[in-house]
Amino acid sequence: MLTLKITTVGASSGVILPKETMAHLKVNKGDVLYLNEAADGGHRLSPCNSDIARQMELAEEIMHDDREALRALAR
Repeated sequence: MLTLKITTVGASSGVILPKETMAHLKVNKGDVLYLNEAADGGHRLSPCNSDIARQMELAEEIMHDDREALRALAR
C-alpha cells in the first residue's frame, strides 16, 4: 500500500506522487488524472483518456442543449 500526504500548494492542497507511481500510471508532470469512485466504495486514480473526455464533453453539451427532448423521451 502506498501512503500519500496532502500538502499545501499555493492556496490549494495537493498530493505528491512518487516517480514509481507516475511510471506505473504512465503519466508525466502536467497530465490530467481522474479520481473515480469504485463499486466497492473505494476510489481509483487513473490517467485521463482524451477519447472518453471528449465523449463526455459532447454528452454534457447534448444533455444541456436538448434537455426538453430528453425529458420527453424519458416519459
